[in-house]
Amino acid sequence: MNLPNNAPLEEIYLQNDFKSGVRLFLKREDKIHPIISGNKWRKLYYNIKFAKKNKINSIVTMGGAFSNHIAATAYAGRIFGFDTIGYIRGDELKKLNSTLSFAKLNGMKFKFVSRSLYKTGFFLEKYKNKKKYKDYMIIPEGGSNQMGIDGCKEIYNDIKIDFDYICCSVGTGGTLSGIASKLKKNQYAFGFSSLKGANYLNDVVRGYTKNNNWKLIMNYHFGGYAKINDELIDFINFFKEKYNIQLDPIYTGKLIFGIFDLIKKNFFKKKSTIIAVHSGGIQGINGINDKLKNNKIII
Repeated sequence: MNLPNNAPLEEIYLQNDFKSGVRLFLKREDKIHPIISGNKWRKLYYNIKFAKKNKINSIVTMGGAFSNHIAATAYAGRIFGFDTIGYIRGDELKKLNSTLSFAKLNGMKFKFVSRSLYKTGFFLEKYKNKKKYKDYMIIPEGGSNQMGIDGCKEIYNDIKIDFDYICCSVGTGGTLSGIASKLKKNQYAFGFSSLKGANYLNDVVRGYTKNNNWKLIMNYHFGGYAKINDELIDFINFFKEKYNIQLDPIYTGKLIFGIFDLIKKNFFKKKSTIIAVHSGGIQGINGINDKLKNNKIII
């Protein structure tokens, strides 16, 4: 198991209506692995190494019904030889969606918990009994523990050009934490929240970095986690047709929409260089399309 080296930078050549002369590059973390793609590989890498070194047999984790982390952990468990247990937020599902069906196919066992209990995290308490559960390892939602954040630092380390800004999607704050902790003084990071009302993530990121040259952008969540509208769908389809790059509707679609909008509004300084991190998550498209059914469909 080696660190990936196949996440290239691709320049996104902007249309004529972008007059500030900025250059935008997409960090193609989605190319790392067809399933464990983007920041999920980065976050799981050191966790899996730790589990193997300590001869841990079972990984316990948690997430929402469309979670990229749930899908990636289930697949990683299968190929690296771990049993996986996933606590899923919300007990209202009458049948498994495509994300959870994939995770189940790869051996993950589910435990559905109410949203109120999920917030408390109390369901994990029993695994802290090291005598009874010594062969179990807890990886938090989104893989955002210190090992996951150490993995996300590699995203920054892998960039070989000078840049002014780096932008990423934010769900649990781990990716932004890793990137922000590596910034030079003349660089700035923006994390585009995919959640509504996620101001608490400021404290999460502050807990992992002493740098202050970063900020959460809260204006492009489109109503909250896994929430979408026609404007976002049209943008994702436009981007796929123009640049032949697929964005997902939960994270990177909102990120790139926000970046384009802010460039048009001259938010970034003229002639600056922006790195946008494509954190994968393409598997989420099937679940969203299932929700859309006969309405507008993402390519």
